[in-house]
Amino acid sequence: MIEVDEIDVSYGNIQVLWDLSFTVSEDDRVVSIVGPNGAGKSTLLRVMSGLHPVDDGRVTAWGDDVAGLEPSDIVKRGFVHVSEERNLFGDMSVRENLEMGAYTQRGSLDETMQEVFELFPILEERQDQRAASMSGGQQQMLAIGRGLMARPKILALDEPSEGLAPKITNRVFEKIEEISDNVTVLLVEQHVHKALGLADRAYLLENGEIITEDTGPSLLESDHIKEAYL
Repeated sequence: MIEVDEIDVSYGNIQVLWDLSFTVSEDDRVVSIVGPNGAGKSTLLRVMSGLHPVDDGRVTAWGDDVAGLEPSDIVKRGFVHVSEERNLFGDMSVRENLEMGAYTQRGSLDETMQEVFELFPILEERQDQRAASMSGGQQQMLAIGRGLMARPKILALDEPSEGLAPKITNRVFEKIEEISDNVTVLLVEQHVHKALGLADRAYLLENGEIITEDTGPSLLESDHIKEAYL
């Protein structure tokens, strides 16, 4: 599990997160974090991944302080972060990108690859295609598939619908729901209705602070969410 305990986070002299605490457990299916642009959602995922330090407070991954771990060590423990930028290797094939996702994995690469292909059949069809030549939706599926190749216990997805057409967005969310049957999903997403509709537990993050938490459906019905985001 990942535990965030009263963290303050800044970029230089600009503080981004304030006294923020929450936990993601392997018993969760989907935990969603919603809020406006600039609220600190992506920064929070970077901190949890070991990519950005905290000024105060503590983040632990399965009992170990993230501050003392390399990002690759956090991946090995079971937390995998698929960033908003996707960060695919554009000149490499789909299959090669998936293989890169498995570099920390101790199990069978071929078995995991087949599981990803079953979840995203288009990746098997296009496995020899250059990643950069794929559509936006296909690239997003590849980014998620590459994350799954590390066999995560918790898969963090940052804005998986970014830049996608509504039809493709719906398909991506269907896949996220399917993934959550076996892997805990930590979801940061601007499509508030979809993110909260999937979530067992959800947090509203505004101006670097968690304003409220509740079940996804309950938060979806709150007056503040309806007025500000729907």
